[in-house]
Amino acid sequence: MLGNTLAASFIWGINTLFLLDAGLSNLEAFAANGFYLLGMLVFEVPTGVIADTVGRRASYLLGTVTLAVTTALYWLMWLWQSPFWAWALASMLLGLGFTFFSGAVEAWLVDALAATGYTGTLEGVIGRGVVVSGVAMLVGSVLGGVIAQLTDLGVPFLVRAGILVAMFVLAFVAMRDLGFTPDRSEGPIRATRTILRESLRHGLGNRPVRWIMLAGVFTSGVGFYAFYALQPYLLELFGDDDAYSIAGLAAALVAGAQVVGGLAAPLVRRLVRRRTSALILITGATSLVLVAMWLFQNFWVALVLIALWGVLFAAEMPIRQAYLNDMIPSKQRATVLSFSSLVGSAGGAVVQPALGRAADVWSYGASLAIGGVIHAVAIPFFALSAREHHPADRATTAERRDDG
Repeated sequence: MLGNTLAASFIWGINTLFLLDAGLSNLEAFAANGFYLLGMLVFEVPTGVIADTVGRRASYLLGTVTLAVTTALYWLMWLWQSPFWAWALASMLLGLGFTFFSGAVEAWLVDALAATGYTGTLEGVIGRGVVVSGVAMLVGSVLGGVIAQLTDLGVPFLVRAGILVAMFVLAFVAMRDLGFTPDRSEGPIRATRTILRESLRHGLGNRPVRWIMLAGVFTSGVGFYAFYALQPYLLELFGDDDAYSIAGLAAALVAGAQVVGGLAAPLVRRLVRRRTSALILITGATSLVLVAMWLFQNFWVALVLIALWGVLFAAEMPIRQAYLNDMIPSKQRATVLSFSSLVGSAGGAVVQPALGRAADVWSYGASLAIGGVIHAVAIPFFALSAREHHPADRATTAERRDDG
């Protein structure tokens, strides 16, 4: 997680500015991000099946190679001032790279915890992962902004590609599948069919899981947009469109807040008995913060609100993922988690361009407020999941689910 997040975060603070500098409009820049999510939508389940049938390690290695190549392609397209259709295609390939990670890495972690006798809460260990990611994001986003300021907007992309190559070497040498043995008794086509059927049964066919997945349409879509819109939003309030280090500050603030949020997740679970209750409270608070970014058009107030948004975002993720993992059997874990990510990507593919257009027509602040309203639509879905009274909603230790 340290290496992955460090690589990714080198461009998080300047990604939107990079796309705008390549000649894209706000609508096109966020539409490119939407195509990235569309790529995740298309490839999530197939790559999840690879993780469940070939192995989590193999999926991770494929992801690092794909992302390194696509990141280098992004840099070349920036040099060439490529047309929008090329950015759309490259963004979909970037989405393909991340889908190799999305279900596989988390499934690898949860299976390994079971294999090594872990008895604590999933919130605790996932929260520590969020802290590590926050530290990496803080370092990467600040350095990415500073490097872009000292050189140009393309250099952080080259640094990212280099780190991904290093992560491939590290994973090839050190990563092993623990607590999971791929079932290769069926042929690839039949195995894919079986995994998909079982994943649908344990995903959308499982009512409490279904409602959490559908909530992700609104929370993930708005979350993706808000993170990238915060860069030009801060520059707009600061009054200097070329202050790339200030754009990196937005990502750095979220990173620092992510450390706090990751540490807070287990505490929230101790204070709030049910996971769904915690998710409802955090979602409501996040929506209010996004609306406040429009109401208070001040640079320093915006910094405080961005930090608060980051804490809430980071605290929600371990609780949501622990709840999902405690309801999913090991054999279908990677595919179901990928399918959950797919549903969120579907929302983002629609929400991001729409909110980008709102920023063009009105302002970044207004688009964030609209995003806050959309984000709040997730609350009824969390409530529907709570009504199912699944034991995982009140679980305080990691569940051992091997057969579903």
